[in-house]
Amino acid sequence: MLELRNITKTFGDVVANDDVSMKVEEGTIHAIVGENGAGKSTIMRIAYGFYGADSGEIFFDGKKVDIKDPHVAIDLGIGMVHQHFMLVDTMSAAENIILGAETGSALSLDLETAEAEIKKLSKDLNLGIDPHVLIENMSVGQQQRVELLKALYRDARFLILDEPTAVLTPQEVEDFFAILRSMKKQGKTIVIITHKLEEVLAISDNVTVMRDGKAVGDLVTARTTKEELAKMIVGREVLLRVEKTEANAGETVLSVEDLHVVGKHGDAVKGVTFDVRAGEILGIAGVEGNGQTELIEAVSGLTEHKNQQGKIIFEGADITGVSTRRRKELGIGHIPEDRHKRGLLLDSDLSENSILGVHYRAPAATASGLLDTAGIKARTHEIIELFDVRPPNPDLTARSLSGGNQQKLIIGREFELNPRLLLVSQPTRGVDIGAIEFIHRKLIELRDSGTAVLLVSAELEEVMALADRLIVLREGEIVGEVDPKVTSAEEIGLLMTGSD
Repeated sequence: MLELRNITKTFGDVVANDDVSMKVEEGTIHAIVGENGAGKSTIMRIAYGFYGADSGEIFFDGKKVDIKDPHVAIDLGIGMVHQHFMLVDTMSAAENIILGAETGSALSLDLETAEAEIKKLSKDLNLGIDPHVLIENMSVGQQQRVELLKALYRDARFLILDEPTAVLTPQEVEDFFAILRSMKKQGKTIVIITHKLEEVLAISDNVTVMRDGKAVGDLVTARTTKEELAKMIVGREVLLRVEKTEANAGETVLSVEDLHVVGKHGDAVKGVTFDVRAGEILGIAGVEGNGQTELIEAVSGLTEHKNQQGKIIFEGADITGVSTRRRKELGIGHIPEDRHKRGLLLDSDLSENSILGVHYRAPAATASGLLDTAGIKARTHEIIELFDVRPPNPDLTARSLSGGNQQKLIIGREFELNPRLLLVSQPTRGVDIGAIEFIHRKLIELRDSGTAVLLVSAELEEVMALADRLIVLREGEIVGEVDPKVTSAEEIGLLMTGSD
């Protein structure tokens, strides 16, 4: 249905796509995998008309086409759901879906007809979307479905999904895959850009592997393995599970005592008590939305004092009412779950982002309080080199980096503070397999240097691989503590969901 021939695309000195050719067969689910920056999203954005290729040809339905902008793509029947949703929070699902494709006239919008069509589409694919609900009142999984409906409403026959499961819970992923299989049965052709190899093997018919801007392999999914794909993606053997020695746990660094936190929708954390010791990783497992976010934000100092009760003790001192800045000065680092909202200034350069939270002290500032440009550049170069941030240019904006490289920048910034306690939320969300291995190794190295690590991850496999001890959070309460070395994923899953 889609054929790309010899596509090349450059951005300045960066070659994003280097003579890429690939075919996507009609009525299949086709995965494109590769590391961050390998050119996966760029090649599909060219197919969608978001970018123009420097050279090469595109064929759709057997005909050569010039897709000079997304309007042309939509007219051909191509739809794209981007990694970061393009929805207006204060508008309803229906209003978002028809935006740019409104029915009726400019003076008389026919929302009723549109809502009826959206309801039918939603029912046909079992999407469960109420067209009247505001986007801001929807879960991330529901927002994902609205993005799908937006493309289907425009009669898309060929769907491109960029990292579609990056922000979904395991349960939402299962539901989402059921929807994709249903769409395939209806004759749709689907391309998934992803880095999650388990999902590639579970959902796709064919897979294209990209590395350094080139297509390095086209495989039938049923005839390949996770190990073969990983090696092809990175260009070397990859450890799919981090190797670590037994933890050498020391004194208690963090004590949380009877912590209650009020969230947006009532009590989010309900009487939680636990300790984290130096030289260990304490993992928190749980389906997202069960209080993990509010717990980490309370410990990091981001929660308003009026919204929490209980005690937070750090190295023997009560820091419950202490500011976020003071907590950082005391030695608490924080890698937030939402890197765009909490971790980066997207339109600032890498140098400016490397000093967030320490901009007023050395090495970012001189004794007189002025910014130390040379010190900032040296720190940025060190982070870029040690944490393999690509491209290695401190003058680029954070927005210009891929998600995985944005994450490595944040991790490098927090590690460079030599924290006594590191709070880590979703460390590898939206990150490719090579970077996952790198980040996991860095977390183990930090643990082995004597840092206490409190880890939250929606990826059960990840939290089981990294954690020395594991507590399970459900509906804001600790419902169990287990040893991940001897407890199965199924047992932990049952604790997470409350199933018998």
